[in-house]
Amino acid sequence: MIKKGDIIVDFKLKDQNGIERTNTEFLGKKLVLFFYPKDESYGCTKEACAFTDAYADFKDYDCEVIGISQGDVDSKSSFVQRNKLNFILLADEGNNLRTAFGIKPDLFGLVPGRVTFIVDREGIVQDVFNSQLNFAKHVQNALEVIKKI
Repeated sequence: MIKKGDIIVDFKLKDQNGIERTNTEFLGKKLVLFFYPKDESYGCTKEACAFTDAYADFKDYDCEVIGISQGDVDSKSSFVQRNKLNFILLADEGNNLRTAFGIKPDLFGLVPGRVTFIVDREGIVQDVFNSQLNFAKHVQNALEVIKKI
């Protein structure tokens, strides 16, 4: 798995609006890349809403929040609209980016891993943590790391 000190993997995925996004467009900004298992599931909705609630705080530190999971653009669009999310969601159809980041399934291999990567302005990972069972707390943990970099 990608770890602290590594450069993030290049990516090109569509967001909830069908716009192709790449890692290079975010160089010069801090990033929170959080991989979550599935749109509209209980834990993922809690997590996404916690990021929405704290989004202004992340923006205060010139940080972009990006959620990434399996599913298509329509699923992401629906998730954003239904929950009034205010950050970018990327459709990782086929879980290719999840695999490139080295994220393993959790809970006996039944659920795609829920892992957050904190990335500095140069694209270097500054922290990584598994947030499978503590959806809201990891948002605050992410913000604390962002404040320090």
